Amino acid sequence: MALLEVENLQTHFRTPEGINRAVDGVSFHVDEGETLAIVGESGCGKSVTAMSLLRLIPEPPGKTAGSVRFLGRDLLQLSEREMRAIRGNDISMIFQEPMTSLNPVLTVGRQIGETLRMHQALDKRSAEARAIEMLTLVGIPEPARRVREYPHQLSGGMRQRVELARALAAETDILLMDEPFSALDYQSRNRMRKELVATLAERPRTVVFVTHDIEEAVQIADRVVVLATRPTRVARILPLPPGRARAPATPGVAEAEQAIMDELGLS
Repeated sequence: MALLEVENLQTHFRTPEGINRAVDGVSFHVDEGETLAIVGESGCGKSVTAMSLLRLIPEPPGKTAGSVRFLGRDLLQLSEREMRAIRGNDISMIFQEPMTSLNPVLTVGRQIGETLRMHQALDKRSAEARAIEMLTLVGIPEPARRVREYPHQLSGGMRQRVELARALAAETDILLMDEPFSALDYQSRNRMRKELVATLAERPRTVVFVTHDIEEAVQIADRVVVLATRPTRVARILPLPPGRARAPATPGVAEAEQAIMDELGLS
């Protein structure tokens, strides 16, 4: 069953040089419990697509049109007040750089705890205990100490884990992840990728995963939406072999990677 249905999504920006058609007629759906990856080269509109789903594009200069149906409701037709109730309660998002979304003057435990108190009505002590549990789940060592630390005291990889823990704590229906590992080094990306796959196996979620990394997409996702540019459009939607954390030698993986590269002109 489709949890999210996107039809003819268009996000255009008015600039002094004219209209920039950042996203121009993108359509796809996401089934309940599925991880859908959106892949494309830099500048193809991946992040704009993800932000448009939650109506995070300022208007003006942007303008979003089309249809984004979540459980039958068109999010593009809701009031801003109704959208605020959707964001964080039904659909949450992890951004590329956690330092832009984590509050630098609050401990990570308090930030996860606020999410828990808001969405699960926990008291302060229960929220902290749950925050420690969530940090453990995403692979942060010494979680009882880390909950009392501030974002600047953590490495980039740990801050991304905190963002993942906070998003998972909200227990939303859909988790949007916009290039969540792009700022990390190769080894850290691999670790985070494996931890995400393990976390989703333990706590299944519906995920939209935006990335430019083809290898990452085919290892994490159930299906891949390939975005092409000029104009931005869905070039192809590829199903992947069952099971996540696929090794390169898994049957069908090399073929999927090659098909994506062919669509993007990278062969």
